[in-house]
Amino acid sequence: MDIPIYQVDAFASALFRGNPAAICPLSTWLPDVTMQAIAEENNLAETAFYVPEAEGYRLRWFTPSVEVDLCGHATVATAAVMDFRGEIEGNRVAFQTRSGEVSVTRSDGLFVLDFPRLAPISATEPAGLFHALGSTPQTVMRATCVLCVFESQEHVQALEPNMLELMNVDCFAVIATAPGNDCDFVSRFFAPRAGIPEDPVTGSAHSTLIPYWSERLGKKSMFARQISKRGGELWCEDRGVRVGIGGKAVKYMEGRISVA
Repeated sequence: MDIPIYQVDAFASALFRGNPAAICPLSTWLPDVTMQAIAEENNLAETAFYVPEAEGYRLRWFTPSVEVDLCGHATVATAAVMDFRGEIEGNRVAFQTRSGEVSVTRSDGLFVLDFPRLAPISATEPAGLFHALGSTPQTVMRATCVLCVFESQEHVQALEPNMLELMNVDCFAVIATAPGNDCDFVSRFFAPRAGIPEDPVTGSAHSTLIPYWSERLGKKSMFARQISKRGGELWCEDRGVRVGIGGKAVKYMEGRISVA
């Protein structure tokens, strides 16, 4: 069986930036074990698979080791692939996912996600977190992931987490964030338990970052950077019960894979 595959750099204005994702359009679902094996073979943070349904499309995301409930950059990349393939009617496409319906709208050169708003609440340090990060944040909060707020962009840039120790901390992933020097806020994202030591750009993390920074800064619209080695840019909007997360996408590769 031959399957189309694309690789797209999401939340990037140029190649070799942002977060690369592999996208496989399917006519029908493959066995879960096969999709997980493809994701492991691709060895990218995410491989997305989508299938047309009566009411639209269903979308699933896999890291090299697990299927996840929500992924921003691979959703942006999927919408970009569908745009390349002429599969988007109008300017909006909706997906059914494990996190309910999510949509992407094309607007002013951006692919804008409409995602759940996951506001963080105050929390205590999960045992061993600060030691694993090698630094103590000003504030710890929690939603799906643990949010660690630091004083400055330089503090976030300087983090060198011990990934083996971080795997033993009781949390799915850690977001480190701070005010930005030339943007509203910056972040980094660590998820070694999911097979992703550091994610280059994490759209889903902004479901939590946006409500936090919107309240702190008193702004509904913000510009953010994820300051991983590759780096990425995100245009953010707090919409009340939802958030808007916009980014650019650049196609790197198009081909086919063979699955027996």
